[in-house]
Amino acid sequence: MPPLAPGQGAGAPTGPAAPVSPEREPASAPHLTPAPVPAPTPGLVSTPVPTPAPVPTPAPVPTPAPAEGPVPAGGPVPAAGRPPAPTPALTSAPAPTPPAAPLPTPTPVPAQAQGPAPAQAQGPAPAPAQGPAPAPAQGPAPAPTPTPTPDPWSRYDPWAVARAGALQHPGSAAESERRVRRRRRRGVVGAALALALVSGGIGGVVGTYLERNGGVGAVELPQAGKEPPGRAPDSVAGIAARALPSVVTLHVTGAESAGTGTGFVLDTLGHILTNNHVVEPAGGDGEITVVFNGGQTAKAEVVGRDSGYDLAVVKVTGVKGLKPLPLGNSDNVQVGDPVVAIGAPFDLEGTVTSGIISAKERPITAGGEKGDGSDVSYVDALQTDAPINPGNSGGPLLDTRGRVIGINSAIRSADSGSDADGGQAGSIGLGFAIPVNQGKRVAEELINTGRATHPVIGITLDMDYAGDGARVDSRGSGGGPAVTPGGPGDRAGIEPGDVITAVDGQRVHSGEELIVKTRAHRPGDRLELTVERGGKERKVSLVLGSSGGG
Repeated sequence: MPPLAPGQGAGAPTGPAAPVSPEREPASAPHLTPAPVPAPTPGLVSTPVPTPAPVPTPAPVPTPAPAEGPVPAGGPVPAAGRPPAPTPALTSAPAPTPPAAPLPTPTPVPAQAQGPAPAQAQGPAPAPAQGPAPAPAQGPAPAPTPTPTPDPWSRYDPWAVARAGALQHPGSAAESERRVRRRRRRGVVGAALALALVSGGIGGVVGTYLERNGGVGAVELPQAGKEPPGRAPDSVAGIAARALPSVVTLHVTGAESAGTGTGFVLDTLGHILTNNHVVEPAGGDGEITVVFNGGQTAKAEVVGRDSGYDLAVVKVTGVKGLKPLPLGNSDNVQVGDPVVAIGAPFDLEGTVTSGIISAKERPITAGGEKGDGSDVSYVDALQTDAPINPGNSGGPLLDTRGRVIGINSAIRSADSGSDADGGQAGSIGLGFAIPVNQGKRVAEELINTGRATHPVIGITLDMDYAGDGARVDSRGSGGGPAVTPGGPGDRAGIEPGDVITAVDGQRVHSGEELIVKTRAHRPGDRLELTVERGGKERKVSLVLGSSGGG
């Protein structure tokens, strides 16, 4: 602190009050409590005060006038409107360090204690406000070790609070508050992030556990409720529901072989239609067992069979409640019509498959195991892609109204052969059925007479001919004539060596195809044949004859 200028000592008169610096407002009353002050020690100074420069020893202080009235408990307060009394050497630097002896108890604060602070606040700005106060604003300075004063008045410094206030930069508190708020915000954000991470981790663990262990409770899968069992009549299910009670499975056992096939009920008398190759293993002393859809079984006997048509009729007795399948008309069938096949493929009775009509009038031959051609069947077949496998033979091929339009008879597999029960690999979508119109006629003949008749032209064909068409052989079987004298062919003018290229305008490419087209008719039907002789074609008309079947 700089030394006082002349006239500012203890006896200097007070002049007009100088403006108070904003940083040097008078200290509030609580800081001026004139209670007895013990000797200051280094550990009791709360506000660091820089050590001022040495000053001259002040003049003796005159005894002040007694204070007017008692001193308030909260400390001396200047009287309103009264000019403050001069304070001698109260702004001087701390006195030299006193002896270590205990200090005497101070006497009550004299009256001049009511005015020192205002006098300093209204007089010329004291040197401490212009001293090294800015230095503490840059940060708290280490507190210097105070030096005890020799007496209470020397220890009392009314500017101690003001100095303490001057050492606190106005912006430091706000800056500290902003830092605290920033730290709090960072703490809140960090806590939120930590909570989110922990929650996500816990959720992931719980989710993984639930996914791997199926939840915390019993597993209950969604399922459709119960529905009415009925189906549309023209659906596959509707057709199958009506037809299955009329379809049977045949187990045939003979002396040399056995087999399984399918059949269907023709009437209430117990007649069942199936394929000839299904019942053939029974021979004359074999056994045929019929299993109905409901599980009922019955023994059956052969009524009649024909290898040329590959059809047979068996009959069961003592069975009640037989339900015949209605017969359709194969002439009404069109390519692309939906169909349903029912049978017992590989002895799996009651199997239902579906498809469409892939082609009509497909000439096929089946059988021929005997080698003499007596067991070969010639069929102008319906072709279907409905899966047909070994065991389906003799089963019905149904239209969308549940009527029989064909009798499943043969399949073409990836390997050689076409017999549906010949141990083939299975269906590749090429199944063949005997048209029901032909089956109806043959079945009626077998039931009524025990045998079927075959329509014939009365000629012998050269089955080794490799050209296009069916060529009449030069001689007949057994060395007889190739054209039966007086037969339909003879009357139409057909001669040996003629090549028949069409039947009713439909092209034929082999002898087998000519037989198939002929067998598709009844005896007595009229046919128109296209005959080629010597490079010239001509058309002939004839009426089919009849021959006994076998």
